[in-house]
Amino acid sequence: MGPRRLLPSVLLGLAAWPAMGRAQEATPGFLSRLWINPGFYSLHFDRDRNLEDQNWGLGAEYVLNDQWSLTAGAFRNSDRERSHYVGAYFMPFEWQGLKFGAALGAFDGYPNYRDGAWFPALIPTVAYEGRQWGLNVGIIPSYKDRLYGAVTFQLKVRFEAPAPSPANQ
Repeated sequence: MGPRRLLPSVLLGLAAWPAMGRAQEATPGFLSRLWINPGFYSLHFDRDRNLEDQNWGLGAEYVLNDQWSLTAGAFRNSDRERSHYVGAYFMPFEWQGLKFGAALGAFDGYPNYRDGAWFPALIPTVAYEGRQWGLNVGIIPSYKDRLYGAVTFQLKVRFEAPAPSPANQ
């Protein structure tokens, strides 16, 4: 992987470093803030293009606080190519157990857009988060014949470590 492909990840990591330090001071444990996902399911607006809806991959989301989390991963995109992403969720609004906001980040791997190079993205997002599972729903806008719009569904799972029993303390 060349330096140009690593640059977005490095910049996001450096920007988030101070917030991660503060989040770790106030958190009970790493696993309780980590979500893992198997990619996305994309319901494309244009159903006649023969796009891949099942975008399998592996991703992670690390919760910094009630409004911010970091995310990164890889998946097979709608063009049947390998894509990577890095970004942050900003979810400032909550109503009836749902969080509202956006994912801000960068993606690569789309052959019809910038020849597969990294590009910035802003994705309106709604999230539900239970104790051990959650769901992110994003709206991907269409962009000419380069990116194909969809509603995406990302199931996520949290692996919480069991609480220590009183006998082991």
